[in-house]
Amino acid sequence: MLNYQMLKSLLFKLDPENAHNVAEFFLKNYLLFFPVINYMTQKNFITDPRLEQEVDGITYLNPVGLAAGFDKNATMFPSLPALGFGFVEIGTFTPLPQKGNDKPRLFRFPEANSLQNAMGFNNDGMEKIARRVKKRYPFAIPLGINIGKNKVTEADKAIDDYVRLTEKFKETSDFFIINISSPNTPGLRDLQNEGFIKELLGRMRPLTPKPIYLKIAPDLDLETAKALIGAAIDSGVSGVIANNTSNDYSLLENAKDFGGISGEVIREKSFAFFDAIAAEFYKKTTLISVGGIASAEEAYRRIKAGASLVEVYSALIFKGPSLVKSINEGLLDLMEKDGFTHISQAVGAAR
Repeated sequence: MLNYQMLKSLLFKLDPENAHNVAEFFLKNYLLFFPVINYMTQKNFITDPRLEQEVDGITYLNPVGLAAGFDKNATMFPSLPALGFGFVEIGTFTPLPQKGNDKPRLFRFPEANSLQNAMGFNNDGMEKIARRVKKRYPFAIPLGINIGKNKVTEADKAIDDYVRLTEKFKETSDFFIINISSPNTPGLRDLQNEGFIKELLGRMRPLTPKPIYLKIAPDLDLETAKALIGAAIDSGVSGVIANNTSNDYSLLENAKDFGGISGEVIREKSFAFFDAIAAEFYKKTTLISVGGIASAEEAYRRIKAGASLVEVYSALIFKGPSLVKSINEGLLDLMEKDGFTHISQAVGAAR
């Protein structure tokens, strides 16, 4: 941890996006650093049968995953077990390459352990990315493909983008995540409606038997969110990921007036939103929680509220490569204190 704090002090002198590029250089060139990657995997990846579970037909060796947005081009995921993750989301991918929004578009707030981003689905496009993924699939841990529409795609053609991406990655993924909740593509959140999700799943579901999850925004009105989730379940969705970044700028002092906020400042908003959803849909569909999770205690709170899996991203930036290890070790301690011999006993225990 001391070593990461020293490294962080150097990285935080860089523009946030440039610092991310430094991390990407190391992680994507894993063959050059194989001894280090191998050592980190042995150190950080917790293997314990009490944490292993099957969710929607997929085996997860631990319940802590990496949220989408970190590996936007499928260049780093081969190294990510070295950070201890039990599964990873890569993307968001779009059919066509796109540069994303103008820079600067990523901002860090160290005093709040939080980030704000307006990236805009910058990625290399599905053709180039699919070739990268195919070289490494099947992967060592479950691999989720997060899919979105291109900025230039009109709303009435958006479903076609999601369908194309499903067809492209259906043989090289373990599950899909529908992203209609990013605040950084104009009009995207307008797709969070029952009609769109019914039509989209009606076209996606016949293409693949693999799990499909819907990722929603924490800024949705709760009744709207419940109606959307209900429609998604009726249309064949496998579960819900709550939640994406927030555009509630009142949460963060000196926030920009654009983009999405993530990190510790959205922890309570995220939990309250997730808890309300879980009260309605626990045991009706798979629930995955993300947003402000930075400790074993918070991960455990989400699990006891009904989350089968949890995801982190921003906390990795502030706490470093030992984060997931500390969460998983902490989960084992918390489970033992509660008398649970397997994580499945903790899922929904507070409901």
